[in-house]
Amino acid sequence: MIKDKKIDDRACSVGIIGCGWLGKALAASLLKQGTSVFATSSQKGNVEQLHQQGIKAQQLLLPASTKELTQHDIFSQQCLVIAITPQFKKGQADYGIKVAQLVDAATQRGIVERIILLSSTAVYQGVAGLVDENTQLNLVGTSSMEKTQILNTAEQVVLKFNQQGSVLRLAGLVGPERHPGKFLLAKRTLKNSTAPVNLIHQQDAVGLILSLLRSASPQGIFNGVSDTHVSKARYYQAAAQSLALELPTFSVDSTSDSTRIVSGEKAKQQLDYSFIYPDLLAWL
Repeated sequence: MIKDKKIDDRACSVGIIGCGWLGKALAASLLKQGTSVFATSSQKGNVEQLHQQGIKAQQLLLPASTKELTQHDIFSQQCLVIAITPQFKKGQADYGIKVAQLVDAATQRGIVERIILLSSTAVYQGVAGLVDENTQLNLVGTSSMEKTQILNTAEQVVLKFNQQGSVLRLAGLVGPERHPGKFLLAKRTLKNSTAPVNLIHQQDAVGLILSLLRSASPQGIFNGVSDTHVSKARYYQAAAQSLALELPTFSVDSTSDSTRIVSGEKAKQQLDYSFIYPDLLAWL
């Protein structure tokens, strides 16, 4: 856990690209520490909300031309946190292109010293059992593996940035305005009742990002995930009960992901981070 410890001089200005639900929480923590923050969003309305919250921000639409990108104020920051989402559910497949454009613009501008990409543990799709940062990804096979390929491509581009690129693979995010019980309001029948959950609270995601910004050797891949790996059935039933909702039902089907547990030990040890919410059943 980070207790208002200010990040060092290597990160005296931080740019957050794609400043949404998680980015706003990160910006608030950085500003509280006295760190200079500049953010972007693709939506004008969100830019206005960021201004209202005291966060300097500009609109940034991706993909964009190299000339347009390199002139953007976001690349005047010493550290970049790329928090844009792949938008797979909307049928988008250009996530890797967007990330590559951002890294290229940062390289050409020559001011950015380090980049942190907020990736996803969805990159382990198709891999069963206990997985960690050294686990070989399933990059071939069904069309569903295309998402893994896209995420991996984006990660590799960032890792090659000036020996100062790092990737934080975040598990499913929960926290303020994202109570897992509310997910059940729109979807009563859930798949894979025996599959373990892999989740992380917003505050711990922010804490891990701050730890990466403070790290003298940030390069590499880190999983961001809590210690809670109970079954989906147990977790979402508890989530429903905490909000006095009808208990969810589960389909009988199973997949190769039904036994996957994502390990977060590397991040805790190498980044010297203690989770605020290691037990997400207790948090409910």
